Amino acid sequence: MMARSDGLKMKHMDDSSLIEGWLGKEGVNHVGISGPVEFRGSDLPEGMTVFWWKDRPVGHCMVKSGGRSPTHARIEADVLDRIAAEEQARQGPVLSASVVICTRDRPEALQRCLASLPQQTYPPREIIVVDNASRDQGTRAVVLAAGASYVREDRPGLDIARNSGARRANSEIVAYTDDDVILHRHWLERLVTAFDSPQIAAVTGLVLPAELTTEAQVHFETYWSFGQGYHRQDFDATRFAAHADGVFPAWKVGAGASMAFRREVFDRVGYFDERLDVGQAGCSGDSEFWYRLLAKGGSCRYEPSSVAFHFHRRTMEGLSRQIFHYMRGHAAALLVQYERTGIAMNRTQALRRMPGWYASRLWARLFGRESPQDRFLREEILGYLSGLLFYYRNRGRSHDLR
Repeated sequence: MMARSDGLKMKHMDDSSLIEGWLGKEGVNHVGISGPVEFRGSDLPEGMTVFWWKDRPVGHCMVKSGGRSPTHARIEADVLDRIAAEEQARQGPVLSASVVICTRDRPEALQRCLASLPQQTYPPREIIVVDNASRDQGTRAVVLAAGASYVREDRPGLDIARNSGARRANSEIVAYTDDDVILHRHWLERLVTAFDSPQIAAVTGLVLPAELTTEAQVHFETYWSFGQGYHRQDFDATRFAAHADGVFPAWKVGAGASMAFRREVFDRVGYFDERLDVGQAGCSGDSEFWYRLLAKGGSCRYEPSSVAFHFHRRTMEGLSRQIFHYMRGHAAALLVQYERTGIAMNRTQALRRMPGWYASRLWARLFGRESPQDRFLREEILGYLSGLLFYYRNRGRSHDLR
């Protein structure tokens, strides 16, 4: 039977089960529950409340300012039963893991990320930090102080750095995270454990916000969130083929801030396409790689019990640039996917469907039907057009990444 919130004592998570000193204080509230519950909106503080059952998140609720609180938030018994079944079936990790962090000119953020790795319940065999063309020695000093392996990559570009890390890694699993992330203590253990069959080539984890202190961070989490829910999802060849009349939404596999691959995958399908992501097309190197894996018959898994916490851009200017590059990368990735797989729907999506979708949003805006999601519509459109132009200017460039 579901307990109402007025009959339940809300208990904030013990900081030791997260990352002591960082979380649960700035617009994101972490609340432990003991069973199925229902909360009235008025019971919850403003901001994002993440509900934890045992040692993993099982749901969340956003309460906005201005009296727009939801009427209720529910965690159903069948939700907990399904999660309990997943937990019961879980085995311990048996594969070795290398953790790769790509960074550029953010030594303070990197230091915070590295500080969360000694707390991992499954220690990595090695921690590799790829310094992607930083302008001073601050990054190197942070890496050496943490006892991690330092790799210098002078060519700017996130996927260039990711490939350098993969080539350096000496473990069966290569796990990636970002420098603006801190990691739950079970992050690596559960990421690696999810490789429980040879068919699973890639695994992603749940990425929650570390803080929601600014308007930009709230906007991003509301409309561009990294999270893909609280249940495990498997993406295989059958699911991929079911999108024959449309482009498979590879971005729903997860987020590059928390992803892992079998090391042998890079030998089989190549490396990240270096035309994509920061420093090049802007974004989508991760989703293009998942798409390529699926097109070649591999399987990907989203494992939300593996949790990372991301510090979103704090300013509207930073968010504006981020969305521009997201759509620039998305446009380029669609054409890269067509180039690599021959699946024509990618080209149709890039050159017909997406422009039509943007035209309909602009039309609605002209007639006063603007959505809050359209706040950065200009940046989306300009980024998308920029991505198409980028691809056609660079399609003849060598990208043999094997």
